[in-house]
Amino acid sequence: SKMLGFLVVAFAFALSACDISRAPSADMYPWIDTLNTDDGAKPSGKRLMSLGTGLSCIDRTGDSTLLIGVHGYQSEGYEWVLPLQTLDDDTNQVYFFRWDWTRCPSDASAELDAAIEEQLNMQPGIRRVILIGHSLGGLVVAEAAYEWKRQMPLEAHVIASPLQGIGAGGLCPATPLSDRTLAPGTSFAQWRTRQELDGAFKDLKQDPQVVDLVGSKATLLPETYRGRRLGHNWSVSWVAETIAGDSPPP
Repeated sequence: SKMLGFLVVAFAFALSACDISRAPSADMYPWIDTLNTDDGAKPSGKRLMSLGTGLSCIDRTGDSTLLIGVHGYQSEGYEWVLPLQTLDDDTNQVYFFRWDWTRCPSDASAELDAAIEEQLNMQPGIRRVILIGHSLGGLVVAEAAYEWKRQMPLEAHVIASPLQGIGAGGLCPATPLSDRTLAPGTSFAQWRTRQELDGAFKDLKQDPQVVDLVGSKATLLPETYRGRRLGHNWSVSWVAETIAGDSPPP
């Protein structure tokens, strides 16, 4: 009957979405509220990085926004623990995108875009997507943002990201972004660390973060955060607090 068919479709939709009730036990799966932001940050980071490649939902308290964190090269995950908890609110469904950093960022970007499309098809209530990429993960997010074709608003953030190196050292096809434009409703923010304080960039002749992109806004991060040098990994937390509307302490 039509009613039976509707129930089957509705049941399939419920299973396909990020359903916390079907999650493994808390000691197996890194739900946001079980991650430790203090001395346990590194073990919690390992739990994040032990997720399979692709898009994993780590909390679903919201129903209108997909918020996706994209890690960088050889990430240990701990730099994402506090930011993900900071960004978890009543509107955001929080996801973590695991990708193979031995492959080209453009390949990962295509996989991310396909995963987003799948979620949007399964969850018609989603009204906005937020992408946050750190370090090399910023290249994944940048490619996704400048290739965004949907009418749905996209808010993209890249943090401490070597956007000059979009070709990944010559190992990947060059994919320059400077001659591209953003789709209507898409915003793109560059959050740059201070080169002399960033362990990943301080020994380079030029700051690889500095790229002029059409429609993007660049912000230089402060020197300190919570009484510590604001370097490469700590930058994610500062930006997360800013996105959340908080005023990060010096």
